[in-house]
Amino acid sequence: MKLGRQEVQDQTNCELAEVPENPEMLDVRVWRGTQQGEWQHFSVPKRDNQTILDVVTWIQRHIDPGLSYRFACRVGMCGSCAMTVTGRPRWTCRTHVAQVLSEGVLEIGPLRNLPVIKDLAVDMAPFFEKWRDAGGHFEGAKTRHDPPAQVSPNSANREEADLGIECINCGVCNAACEVVRWNGRYLGPAALNRAWTLEVDERDQSTETRHQGIWGEAGAFNCHSHGNCTVHCPVGLDPARSIAGLKRRALGRSGKGGGT
Repeated sequence: MKLGRQEVQDQTNCELAEVPENPEMLDVRVWRGTQQGEWQHFSVPKRDNQTILDVVTWIQRHIDPGLSYRFACRVGMCGSCAMTVTGRPRWTCRTHVAQVLSEGVLEIGPLRNLPVIKDLAVDMAPFFEKWRDAGGHFEGAKTRHDPPAQVSPNSANREEADLGIECINCGVCNAACEVVRWNGRYLGPAALNRAWTLEVDERDQSTETRHQGIWGEAGAFNCHSHGNCTVHCPVGLDPARSIAGLKRRALGRSGKGGGT
């Protein structure tokens, strides 16, 4: 049976709209403003299996329509809803209130290390510009007229690339990185992880261009190996491992007289 638009919307809003007669309330602090702003308190009905994104959406729909934030899929596939929750960057659609509630107050802010557009929405442009600067695009040698390149799924390079290719650009690792915090030029874990997946892809031809970024002043050797990026990655990737691979590759080239 095909549902009409209003029926679909009603189903989407159902869980957010149903509130017990005398619910237990959450004390929620939400960042309002841009880089300069203030924390604002809201009281939100507490429910079982409630996510942080549910809380933010309830505030926007029932208390303050002007609250700005980002989300898309709501199921942990797009990464758009990443925010800082009780001091830690997280996906809000996959983080339940019960996991993070501390001392009765739930604190929700924008991602760190990115410009704040308004409230909980940050400008992702600098994040993606670092992907560009790290040479994070695939550049093949074949044309549409050539047969596809064949890469064995069991090859060492293919297995190495597989460890890092599931990044969905949520920005959580970037927000968790202390080096990004004090060195805005540093390319950061997401961009360098992407560079590593291309570095071990034998089909890619853009290595020399990419090396200028990943081994330059803003590149991999700025990483202090704290490992925050790996600890916080919502999909279980290991950007710190990828960055270490880039460092080893650079040192290997230098030892062979290849330079960086």
